[in-house]
Amino acid sequence: MNEYEEIVMQLITNSGDARSRCLKAIRAARKGNFEQADSLIEEVKKFLAIAHKTQTELIQNEIQGNHIPVSLLIIHAQDHLMNAISMRDLAIEIIEILKDK
Repeated sequence: MNEYEEIVMQLITNSGDARSRCLKAIRAARKGNFEQADSLIEEVKKFLAIAHKTQTELIQNEIQGNHIPVSLLIIHAQDHLMNAISMRDLAIEIIEILKDK
């Protein structure tokens, strides 16, 4: 695996970890364990910060003239990141709704 592929895999891995924890946070909230849900959301934020930093580095490299090949892998990575961001937003809202019950 080359350096570019490793960076893209980091983006996929961190995004996937964030998404997974979103689902765990929702499940914890459904059981009334809001402390665990909030803790998981904090983990989500950390994973997304790492993923976003990776994405920003890829964008900055391209701006500097180091064009990256558009591949199914990078499209997949971007899809994972956007999905994880959406899941985070929805998880936060769902947890707040469940707290208000």
